[in-house]
Amino acid sequence: MRWNFDGMELRLGEHGRAVEARLARWQEEDFARRLWARDPTLWSPEPLPELADRLGWLALPEAMAAALPELERFGAAVAAEGVRDLVVLGMGGSSLAPEVFARVLGPRPGHPRLSVLDSTHPDAVQGLAARLDLARTLFLVSSKSGTTTETLSFFRVFWDLARRKLPAPGERFAAITDPGTPLAELARERGFRRTFEAPPDVGGRYSALSVFGLVPAAGIGADVAGLLAAARRLAAAGGPAVPARENAALALGAALGELALAGRDKLTFAAAPGLESFPDWIEQLVAESTGKEGKGIVPVVAEPPAAPAAYGGDRVFVALAGAGDDFARRHVARLAEAGHPAILCAIAEGAELGAEMLRWEIAVAAAGAVLGINPFDQPDVQLAKDLARAAMAAPAQRETAAGKAVSPAGKAVSVTEPGLDRALAEWLEGARPGGYLALHAYLAPAPAATAALRRLQGALRDATGLAATAGYGPRFLHSTGQLHKGGPAGGLFLQLVDRSRAELAVPEAGYGFGELLAAQAEGDRRALRQRGRGVLRVDLGADPLAGLEALERAPR
Repeated sequence: MRWNFDGMELRLGEHGRAVEARLARWQEEDFARRLWARDPTLWSPEPLPELADRLGWLALPEAMAAALPELERFGAAVAAEGVRDLVVLGMGGSSLAPEVFARVLGPRPGHPRLSVLDSTHPDAVQGLAARLDLARTLFLVSSKSGTTTETLSFFRVFWDLARRKLPAPGERFAAITDPGTPLAELARERGFRRTFEAPPDVGGRYSALSVFGLVPAAGIGADVAGLLAAARRLAAAGGPAVPARENAALALGAALGELALAGRDKLTFAAAPGLESFPDWIEQLVAESTGKEGKGIVPVVAEPPAAPAAYGGDRVFVALAGAGDDFARRHVARLAEAGHPAILCAIAEGAELGAEMLRWEIAVAAAGAVLGINPFDQPDVQLAKDLARAAMAAPAQRETAAGKAVSPAGKAVSVTEPGLDRALAEWLEGARPGGYLALHAYLAPAPAATAALRRLQGALRDATGLAATAGYGPRFLHSTGQLHKGGPAGGLFLQLVDRSRAELAVPEAGYGFGELLAAQAEGDRRALRQRGRGVLRVDLGADPLAGLEALERAPR
């Protein structure tokens, strides 16, 4: 069965009947009208935390249009001042949308480049600091709660550098946060140039079209008006009066949910050149929204492509196609012809991201209704945070100091040990049909490391027949971490750590980034084990690239 909508095609085969039935039921239940009326009973007959007060994202295309003059003035001021670098200090919902806008829309001439810091690895923080001219840099300290440990740690490092070199350091900082948060108070105390307040009824992963996404976009001169206009057109095309079967966002949501119920729960993306960062944003939206109560949809991003025979019967394929792109379209079309469900999303120009983001937000919220879960909470994220704090308080964690190598917390098998092959084999014995493998890389993000992770991702897929995912820590803790602990129980996790050459202290905090990263890795390991997940930690040593190459060569 094949359905065509404006900018989207669904090729669902035998699963089309279940989707048709779901849309017919939603038509009878008046789903679209109730959605736009922000009716929380679509997901639960009982009041639930983070449900009724998390539906403000539906109003953003209209509400943020009123803020356009302010956003455009901010972008113009940044350009006029000669700001060279705009840096988002944030995690998860505060960092992923800005990164998409930076990589897809890019800076307009005369505007600064945008960087996102969401790694607590000392090498990543030091590497960014080394290339910035603080007098020509503006930091956007971004956190919905205003208490995010990573974000505040980043701020303290760059504040300390700025106060040592600049007469008015506060002018180099702006805050993006909810009203009345500790970050808002910090911004007032330190004399930040301004604070952008976000609507409290919008959750982090649904905040791309709020100030969390649009302030950085305006700073690089992106077409913010075009993003919002595209989102409004999508909202009109899927409004309350549109029949459910003609509503592209609801059709996508019904497909995601029904396919997951049928065992097709590995949502695998192929992206056109220039759109490679967009699946990272969708990954958080899908994983953190649906991965709970033992249910969930597993997004598979940047897995190397393979022939149809390499994939199991648990896959759904998504092509994110840009103008003039052929590969993503052809790859997914070939898989559809082999019998796999497939979804094609065409994004003709950059501003259409606004529509595509809203489409996926509506679809994932609707898929949550199919799965019978609350798509707006993240109950298992806190567990890893609590265990990370406990690891930070442990004496073994406090022994590391500036200038010393930071060792991975807990027990790890080294890539130089003879026992690596046996440990990998024992870990893979836990693989089960319908499961998946996840690489957790607590490494400094870098192109060479990413390429090695992708190769390992594909090799594990080929060796086991299972979907394989990869993510940098602690970044993934704010996205797929919820799915890993609260979603389907079939995941196996390979945790990769290295030994940073030197510690980097966090001013005003009493700890270093190496300590924090090690504690986050240990907290996540403990949380996964508490949930009965299979975890193997591998110590890559002081040269993580060499360690990854050795791991690639290990037999499976």
